Amino acid sequence: MVTFEKLTSLDTEEASLLEKRIFGKDAWTKEDFEETLCCDYAYYIVAREDGMIVGLAGIRNMCGDADITNVMVREDHRRQGIAEKMLRKLMEGSKEIGARNFTLEVRKSNEPAIRLYEKLGFVSEGIRPGFYDHPKEDAVIYWLRQEMD
Repeated sequence: MVTFEKLTSLDTEEASLLEKRIFGKDAWTKEDFEETLCCDYAYYIVAREDGMIVGLAGIRNMCGDADITNVMVREDHRRQGIAEKMLRKLMEGSKEIGARNFTLEVRKSNEPAIRLYEKLGFVSEGIRPGFYDHPKEDAVIYWLRQEMD
């Protein structure tokens, strides 16, 4: 069974190894994750199964607009709804840091992620040419804007 919890300092090594496995040269390091834990405007969660991190997602809040910086799921755990559950929990939990609107960039070729973001209500609002490296690729900018309560 997959459980979801906030990222802790005990998770940073494993999170960085998973990130490197998935994103290669563009991966965050253990130090990057540790630095994030010190930021009161950041909210990161992990998905765990049998004690192992199988996914991670994170947000950095900038004046109510939250940038979703990382979304990853181990290859052997994909297509099980883990990314969707993580994102829903992340957006709900990010209220703790004052986030209301959400934005992210995604590789133009990442069709499974794009389908998920659109399912969650994100809307494409532009392109960042050449945003990604390894390989070089454009990013699609997505936003999910919440109505004021």
